[in-house]
Formats: sequence, structure tokens, C-alpha cells
Amino acid sequence: MSRRQNGQEERRQSPPHEAAHDPLRLCVLTTVALLTWLLGPAVVAALAALGFVGYLKARRAGLTSSRCILRDTRLLLGYLGLVGVVAIGAVLWPIRDLLS
Repeated sequence: MSRRQNGQEERRQSPPHEAAHDPLRLCVLTTVALLTWLLGPAVVAALAALGFVGYLKARRAGLTSSRCILRDTRLLLGYLGLVGVVAIGAVLWPIRDLLS
């Protein structure tokens, strides 16, 4: 915007826009849910393994508390380990039935 005052042009800048909230986390969660729906327990096992390795590295680097609802990284490692074992069992169970 501009306007003239005493023969000189004065420019007014628009007020800076606040950054819009980016719901990236929702997009990520939707993608994870879609993959889980399509590929089933194999994706759950892979994501649990990925999370377990990530938290294990973070714990070794000194992280003892997380923003996750479980807070304590030991609980998170137990949770991710348990989910991974159950998911691997869910992948192998139908294979076991096919082989018998």
C-alpha cells in the first residue's frame, strides 16, 4: 500500500501474517494408519522396531524422559518391544498355519 504525503510517497507494509498451524503430525499419522491398514502387522512390527532403536539410542545418549504419554524411556522401550513381539507373532501365525 502506498499514499502521498507532502509530495513524497509513503509506503505502509501489511502487518506480518502469523504462520498458519501446520497439521503435519496428522498427515504423518494418517499415512502410518493407511500403511498399517494395507500391510497389517508387518508395518506395526517395523514401526515398533524403528521406535525401539530410536529410543534405545536416545537413552544411551542420556535421554531419560520423553514427551510421550509414558514419559520414562524404560517404559517406552518395554512398550515398543512388546508391540514389536506381538506384531511379529501376528505376521508369523498365518505362515505357521500355512505350513501345517
